[in-house]
Amino acid sequence: MSSSSAPLVLTDPTEAPTYGDGPLSRWSRAHLHDPRDEVFVRLGLKVSALMATGMAAMLFALRAEIPAWAKLAAVASYFTLWAWNVPPVILMLHCTMHRPFIRDPKWLNRVHTYAMSVFFGIPAGYAEHHMGMHHIEDNIGEDLSSTCRYRRDSFLHFLAYWARFFFLAVVELPLYLSRHGRSTMARRALFGELAHWALIGASLALDWRFGLMAFALPYFIVRTMMMVGNWGQHAFVNAARKNNGFSNSITCINSTYNQRAFNDGYHIGHHLKATRHWTEAPKEFLDNRAQYVENGAIVFEGVDFFMVSVLLWTGQWKFLAKRYVRLDGVERSDEEVIALLKSRVEPLAPAQIAFMQATA
Repeated sequence: MSSSSAPLVLTDPTEAPTYGDGPLSRWSRAHLHDPRDEVFVRLGLKVSALMATGMAAMLFALRAEIPAWAKLAAVASYFTLWAWNVPPVILMLHCTMHRPFIRDPKWLNRVHTYAMSVFFGIPAGYAEHHMGMHHIEDNIGEDLSSTCRYRRDSFLHFLAYWARFFFLAVVELPLYLSRHGRSTMARRALFGELAHWALIGASLALDWRFGLMAFALPYFIVRTMMMVGNWGQHAFVNAARKNNGFSNSITCINSTYNQRAFNDGYHIGHHLKATRHWTEAPKEFLDNRAQYVENGAIVFEGVDFFMVSVLLWTGQWKFLAKRYVRLDGVERSDEEVIALLKSRVEPLAPAQIAFMQATA
């Protein structure tokens, strides 16, 4: 944890991996908009091979005449493989939707996105929701994933939030996009979701055990975890300030999650400039520390957004206070920090939301 007297040292990655001068590296330099994104090419190829092999092995094991423990081992191995790879894959898609990825051939961008959706249960309308609504509405206004109307330290409020988005987004998101003149996005969101349901249905018909583990359960878990993450990202809202990126987002530094998920913890900086390359996020944070202080930004160290959500639901205010970064160097007791944090999880009234929207 960073105290007020200690220098702020970041351990999060500031460079993309490099791979020498092999055929794939040469292809990446020739065909990517940014050669630093070769890491995504390699990750996409690796997980596609692993997941396809894992799916085939699991289906074979489930349908073969082998002991029950061997079937269970195959299922557990596949699920472990899926769970380990899903965080970096989701954030890979997040990075590549905000910045141009494959320059030539362009159709590979779609293949890459849909392959990851199939293998990992990632919403087919992820980009349409994220780019066509969330970043435009910025967690207020008509953002269907807005946390502002809920009490962010209440698990019951989260369940209401989850239920609305899980069951109604398939209708509400296309309607929102159509209403705002994004008809192509609306069609992709709707038909992508319907296609995903069809895939789940077909897999369950083939073998319900395989369909459950390969497609249905990932579909449920990924959507739930995305909502848990978004809840933590936008848990602390400062209704007294304009909606400028600092007032309704948080940043998490020096976490294992940032090492595996391409600096996703730098969420304030992401809302300030969504097209920033992930390797540049720590430098932006350090360079603009004074601006973060001036705007009362909430920054934690050594935790991620999912942990923030769970800590809020379980009332672990003392733990959150210990992880709170005192950016301005002012000595504050844990009790003072807790009072600040509690003041920012209250549900916002319509007038407060309108104020933030009007002054953005």
